[in-house]
Amino acid sequence: MRLSSWNVNGLRAVQRKGHWRPFIKKDFDIISLQETKAHPSQLSEELQNPSGYFSYFNSSDLRKGYSGVVIYSKEKALKSEKLKNLKIFDEEGRVLILHFKKFVLINAYFPMTGRDERLSYKLEFNDAILAKMERLKKEGKKIILCGDLNVAHEEIDLARPKENEGRAGFRPEERAWLDELVSLGYIDVFRHLYPRKKGIYTYWDLKTRARERNVGWRIDYFFISPGLIKDVNKFETLTNFYGSDHCPILLDINIQ
Repeated sequence: MRLSSWNVNGLRAVQRKGHWRPFIKKDFDIISLQETKAHPSQLSEELQNPSGYFSYFNSSDLRKGYSGVVIYSKEKALKSEKLKNLKIFDEEGRVLILHFKKFVLINAYFPMTGRDERLSYKLEFNDAILAKMERLKKEGKKIILCGDLNVAHEEIDLARPKENEGRAGFRPEERAWLDELVSLGYIDVFRHLYPRKKGIYTYWDLKTRARERNVGWRIDYFFISPGLIKDVNKFETLTNFYGSDHCPILLDINIQ
């Protein structure tokens, strides 16, 4: 099974720039997108209902052109849900949870922490995600979490760690949550497979043309339940694929 995750920074823009069809032709089984910046009603038929896929959307109710996640899946989900009883997260359209026969997929667009109040919001969001994962784990579910987590975990995960120490996306509180996630057994697939790999990033600032110089951040992840790591065939960071300030990531896995 081939799963992809990509912060598109505007799904309509990706299509307008001509990047959508080359992407979907890669024949992923499941496509998880973040920062779609659109309600389904604003999308073309090609983006609402891609041929061969079931579509699941969670869009921002606060304002148009903001946040939003979508999952396209060749297999129909048994159930789709958001973060129940936490309306504030649903209002921003940040989470989609799909239940399949053999696993649960969580596609999430984590908040940025540029302002102090957003740090508090993000930490609450983080805790809500983790609580959901732990509940699913107790039910015996195999879990895959993917998306833009908006945080680089370790110094190896960004090009200029010293310059960005304590800044949004590299704050100690944000990084500590990833420590907790790992301590509970969840596996960052890329870092597990490539423990010392440097210079592999998933986000680059467009204004400074950082991608040309590979001055980036690794802030997009696949985390999986510990029992799934033996089933991983391949992980790829598609750094040569354009259309956004992020690049897609790919997880190839056999889920038994």
